[in-house]
Amino acid sequence: MTVHPIPPVYDKNSKILILGSFPSVKSREAGFFYGHPQNRFWKVTAAVFNEEVPQTMEEKKAFLLRNHVALWDVIRSCDIEGSSDSSIRNVTVNDLTRILNEADIRMICVNGKTALHYFQKYTEPVIHRPAVCLPSTSPANAAWSVEKLSEAWKVIDTGR
Repeated sequence: MTVHPIPPVYDKNSKILILGSFPSVKSREAGFFYGHPQNRFWKVTAAVFNEEVPQTMEEKKAFLLRNHVALWDVIRSCDIEGSSDSSIRNVTVNDLTRILNEADIRMICVNGKTALHYFQKYTEPVIHRPAVCLPSTSPANAAWSVEKLSEAWKVIDTGR
């Protein structure tokens, strides 16, 4: 059983909650979200908000909060082989109550279909709020370029 090691990023001014599925091996090693150098999350969100791509953990946190974005994952713990979403088993989910109570979340988005699957199965029935499914920024989603992803992800800018 692998337990999610990264706390959520949010504050009372957060308006958009972006949820991934579960951190990759590289993210778990780095101790922060989207730590794999090939994941396009930071490039895409920087393009959406017309900012430089943040590099350090501190820059990434400041970037998210400045743009009113909360970030976490759907899954709290699971059995997983490496970073393979298809290997995920025995899922327990994160409790979003704290974020939803402390911040004025106007839009919930999920990063890819795996996050959507677990959100719809476990989280949506509890919080009674839907999520917008955005195309995954994972390098496994090679059919989507950074430009195409950035265009699809522009919806997060409307939530602010």
